[in-house]
Amino acid sequence: MGRPGRDGAGTLASRRFRPRRAAAVALLALVLPLSACGQAPWAGATTGTPAPATSAAPVAPPVSNDLSGGSTQRTLTAGAVSATVNYWSTLRMDRWTATAVKPVSLSMVTTVTPNDGQKVYLQRATMTAIPANATQTFAPLDPQVDQATVSPGYLVLAPYSYSNTFNVGAVPAEATYVTIQFDFDYLVQTTPTSTEFAKQTASDTLTVAIAAQNAG
Repeated sequence: MGRPGRDGAGTLASRRFRPRRAAAVALLALVLPLSACGQAPWAGATTGTPAPATSAAPVAPPVSNDLSGGSTQRTLTAGAVSATVNYWSTLRMDRWTATAVKPVSLSMVTTVTPNDGQKVYLQRATMTAIPANATQTFAPLDPQVDQATVSPGYLVLAPYSYSNTFNVGAVPAEATYVTIQFDFDYLVQTTPTSTEFAKQTASDTLTVAIAAQNAG
């Protein structure tokens, strides 16, 4: 009779312990997911306020200068006429200031194709200077014209040549360069003995930088 009583007590104790153990396991299962759902302490941390982005100030491109080497040579074509023109200035480039009188000299010689013996004459040469800077083009200076004083013009067929000097006057103080446009009007004999002529025109441009005015 005593053995069955002990078995009954053991069963009752086991029944009393199991609910407590089940509750502890359930509580642990509830705590673990909650502790895993929080944000990591370092997730919201920052290393400091980023510096605002700054953009570099725009830099004006350098001004090209066709006379920076002292002189330049061009070959121009006008119909049957081919002209070789040399340009230079007797004024140093660092003295090409806005207020200075800036000389541009040229020398020209032509050939004609086909060369049947007809001559080529320069009837007129025109120079127009247009000052400008990176953002603005100013009004052109008054054109300078060399009109031939002999008829039909100046003989420029090789070996004869034409030379002249034009002057670029004062330009606005804001100008950083000047575009110099040349127009050449030629008269070409239709035949070697003819008094009739064909007119041909050639154009060319030079860009020359304006030097900063010396404060001294």
